[in-house]
Amino acid sequence: MKLALIGFGVVGQGFARILMDKHAELQDLSFDAQIVAVATRSRGALYRPDGLDIADLLNAIGQGDLRHYPDAPGLQRDWNAERIVRESNADAIIEVSPTNLQTAQPALDLFRLAFEHSKHVITANKGPIALAYADLKERAGRAHRTLGIEATVMAGTPSLRLALESLQGCRIREARGIVNGTTNYILTQMESGMDYADALAQAQQLGYAEPDPTADVEGWDAASKVLILSTVLFGKRLTMDDLDVRGISSITAADVRDAAAAGERWKLIAHVTPEGGSVQPTRLPLTDPLAGVANATNAITYDTDLVGPVTLIGAGAGAQQTGFGLLSDLLAIHRAGH
Repeated sequence: MKLALIGFGVVGQGFARILMDKHAELQDLSFDAQIVAVATRSRGALYRPDGLDIADLLNAIGQGDLRHYPDAPGLQRDWNAERIVRESNADAIIEVSPTNLQTAQPALDLFRLAFEHSKHVITANKGPIALAYADLKERAGRAHRTLGIEATVMAGTPSLRLALESLQGCRIREARGIVNGTTNYILTQMESGMDYADALAQAQQLGYAEPDPTADVEGWDAASKVLILSTVLFGKRLTMDDLDVRGISSITAADVRDAAAAGERWKLIAHVTPEGGSVQPTRLPLTDPLAGVANATNAITYDTDLVGPVTLIGAGAGAQQTGFGLLSDLLAIHRAGH
């Protein structure tokens, strides 16, 4: 399978490393993936129909720019993302550019273009899925191609595949979960005695929180996943304006102590039903499986009609973890023989 990567930041590089490190194991599965193109917004683009060397790609980007990639026969250095999607020999587009939750552009137009040119789309980009999943799914169906979205919620932990495949035949009545690792890490540290400001500073020092942590701590990152879960699980397209969203910045050390005294823990809970969704800091009893999820780990509970609540716990971020989410979608395509 020939692949074109749109975006080559932390996640794109993590995915490429998996392909390189797991090459022999993937070949044992009769899966032979080859990166033929990489496009970035500001650090160059490469296309070579016969394939690009992953070690050379990682070395070049490590030096700051794909222009450091060595010359090779047939190498093109001036194709932009649109031309790669239109004209390359890639079977699948791996789209891992930054998320835009206002318009989903430019990724949304690239997805549509890929389906017009009979290419699969695999993505970790939340924007197009949150805003246009139904349209993209229809376009993929008409093109007999796949839209792979596993990496958009809980990275490589198979939260969507669990709901759509393993629980097929059940009716999912609701989903609720911890889908932002930054806030969960902060709340865990506050349980050990830190105040909010110190816990946030530690999360930033460890790379869990951005210098501007607003999207995480005010609940907007979790809300983007509520939008995806709503459209994927229930076929209901919501917008941010439809959601009741509150973050954790107002939770104090006293609030955490009060919860502990009552045998409860604070968690930032994303909640989705066929009627709508929310993101709220919530006191959970210690008997709730979500209450025991600590640090930057994520978890989701699906409440079903046939088997009751099913909880999945695992990583929700990380280069390797998200890269695996992308790989899992490619392997699904491979198993289906597309």
